[in-house]
Amino acid sequence: MTARKPSRKPSDPIEVPSTAKPVTTEVTTAAAAPVPAETPSEAPADTPPAPAKRARARKTAAAAPASGTPPRPRRGGGSKNVLPATVLDDADRGRLLAGEHHDPHGVLGAHPAAGGVLFRTLRPFARSVTVVPDGGERAELQSDGDGFFSGVLALPAVPAAYRLQVTYDDATIEVEDPYRFLPATGELDLHLIGEGRHEELWKALGAQPMEHQGVPGTRFTVWAPNARGVRVMGDFNYWDGTASPMRSLGSTGVWEVFLPGVGEGAVYKYDICRPDGSHTQRADPMARRTEVPPATASVVTASHHVWQDADWMAHRGDRPVHESPFSVYEIHLASWRPGLGYRQLAAQLPAYVKELGFTHVELMPVSEHPFGGSWGYQVTGFYAPTSRMGTPDDFRFLVDALHAAGIGVLMDWVPAHFPRDDWALAEFDGRPLYEHSDPNRAAHPDWGTLEFDYGRKEVRNFLVSNATYWCEEFHIDGLRVDAVASMLYLDYSREDGQWSPNEFGGRENLDAVSFLQEMNATVYRRNPGVVTMAEESTAWDGVTRATDHGGLGFGLKWNMGWMHDSLVYVSKEPIHRRYHHNEMTFSMVYAYSENYVLPISHDEVVHGKQALVSKMPGDWWQRRANHRAYLGWMWAHPGKQLLFMGQEFAQGAEWSEGHGPDWWLLDETYEASGDHRGVRNLVTDLNAVYNALPALWQRDTDPGGFSWIDGGAAEDNAFSFVRYDADGSPLIAVSHFSPVVRQDYRIGVPEGPEAWVEVLNTDAARYGGSDVRNEEPLKPESVAAHGRDTSITLTLPPLATVWLRPA
Repeated sequence: MTARKPSRKPSDPIEVPSTAKPVTTEVTTAAAAPVPAETPSEAPADTPPAPAKRARARKTAAAAPASGTPPRPRRGGGSKNVLPATVLDDADRGRLLAGEHHDPHGVLGAHPAAGGVLFRTLRPFARSVTVVPDGGERAELQSDGDGFFSGVLALPAVPAAYRLQVTYDDATIEVEDPYRFLPATGELDLHLIGEGRHEELWKALGAQPMEHQGVPGTRFTVWAPNARGVRVMGDFNYWDGTASPMRSLGSTGVWEVFLPGVGEGAVYKYDICRPDGSHTQRADPMARRTEVPPATASVVTASHHVWQDADWMAHRGDRPVHESPFSVYEIHLASWRPGLGYRQLAAQLPAYVKELGFTHVELMPVSEHPFGGSWGYQVTGFYAPTSRMGTPDDFRFLVDALHAAGIGVLMDWVPAHFPRDDWALAEFDGRPLYEHSDPNRAAHPDWGTLEFDYGRKEVRNFLVSNATYWCEEFHIDGLRVDAVASMLYLDYSREDGQWSPNEFGGRENLDAVSFLQEMNATVYRRNPGVVTMAEESTAWDGVTRATDHGGLGFGLKWNMGWMHDSLVYVSKEPIHRRYHHNEMTFSMVYAYSENYVLPISHDEVVHGKQALVSKMPGDWWQRRANHRAYLGWMWAHPGKQLLFMGQEFAQGAEWSEGHGPDWWLLDETYEASGDHRGVRNLVTDLNAVYNALPALWQRDTDPGGFSWIDGGAAEDNAFSFVRYDADGSPLIAVSHFSPVVRQDYRIGVPEGPEAWVEVLNTDAARYGGSDVRNEEPLKPESVAAHGRDTSITLTLPPLATVWLRPA
């Protein structure tokens, strides 16, 4: 889907809480963190007081051409103790007014000059500007027109600090001069950015509230190597960046300015002058907070959350994930309980997931996205949790609450593509930057989006750092990487002539392979206990193999083959299932080729695919019985498991992001609520038994942890196998997909146990079944069966899975 366009232009006024102090005609001191204002009379301290007054002044500024030689302005005003400054070079003047100056700090601010210190400032719409040196005498600068003010003060050296007193038509304010400050970005940061190796990029780029040279404010830093100039525009300057140009820091393509007095809550964008001289207004690619969509600007933010999960973080990596219980509840946060914010979800979600017994939740993409219908898979704010449900600290609060309940937090991460919105990443600085320069490589053929240029070191750095950012700043326990297959193949969804082979003549995207290896290696090195998972639908070799052995380095891979084949089988009428028996057994041919997760995800219950219970044949009772038997098969099969919300209580309707799960099905006033509560009871018990018996998870990636009893009982629609834990303790699983009861069904069993008892039966009355059970212990007999010397006979319930353990 194509992301929806913003409903307002970046320059349109923004409605924000009116909490700023009124501007008066008295001299005031700029606040450390000015607050956006709704009306001109409540403007932040360092802004002209009224757009109406601005309009008159803009006529003068507009008279200067975007390039070339502007008309020579008249000089006027100024104190007697101020000498005239050298007239600003026509080229510098024109570039500043056009927003295409690479070094405004070299022209504006205070500099040594003949006769003292030259002060120059660009303050559009101001009537006068007075310099207020610390401990010195105030001196009014002369007006040079177009908002420029300058003068030479008889000072022995550039003062360590000074302020500017700026007078408008109806107010006077006193502010710091942004152009007296040294760069706030360190040389090491720039070096690492230039190499594409800055693993904490979010600390070097973006909007960072900070104290610089003893003054509070915000450092704005953005990578835009093709730009002729960059300015910051926001609610602190009435969305007019003329007075806030940024400087270029060397050859890295990074632009920076420190704006004193701008603090948390400020709303901003970058005004970028493209190579052709045109301008574009862009959200910050590194923004850590955004406006609520459909508004599109970035918001200055800092975290004040105090984490309470130190014990969780210290011990989450004690046991390798592939040797641990790993049962995942997949959630679309915005629709799980529609209308709830992060903090409200924290009061409900952890308790619900803990009661069901899942070890983890997996959140569909949390990163900011403009169109809700994309479910978060078309990202514009890679470093910002969506503001639809609260602030970044609110999201931290939710993660903290889940950890307190003993639940790991996984999230979907989307480095495969991004939307084309003209206020976001697409041709960010006027040329392809984050996307590939080759249009055939840049355009994603399926989704109308753009693919990242994984061969460009800065783009790779942007994404690798983003992966670590979520793990370190939000304590995320795992990343499920979306659409890996589309990244790996140059010919993915492309016809002949629409793609070019790699340097070796192959179809593999070697840049993407290198990126994924770097991302996985970096995440695992920096974040012990974190797991990465790949949604990869092909037979690519080595998805979960270590990078130093030539693999991609993921911890787990979604088993799309198991999902597809098993759903084909259970969707058939029982009488036809004998002809599709291999659909259920084929997964064991390759079960140990990778470390797998068995996913019944959101993708399987939307867009006409039907909810899980609705895929099943038969009447309502049979559909629910099939549903329960299938879950029992899934939980016993080698591999971890994932279930999408709503399927835990057999919701019959497809999922919709508009209203979420049909919770009313569980309301006791609904006459069929018992049917749905029964299925949820089963999921709770599946997880309880699963967590308690290591045979079901400890050797998921070890072929020695599984043995077929009978994988060929096609005529019976039955499958039986043994799972073993590390000590060799067995668990037997028998799944029966026929709607009949089979008495005295003999299966061979491992020697040793004196008896076997049911530990779970999906046909139990508690789950809504017919309650055909094996209530007494089943004692082995010396009767050979299925290649074993001992066997038992049991009753197979209709459309049910039975688990047996040693008595």
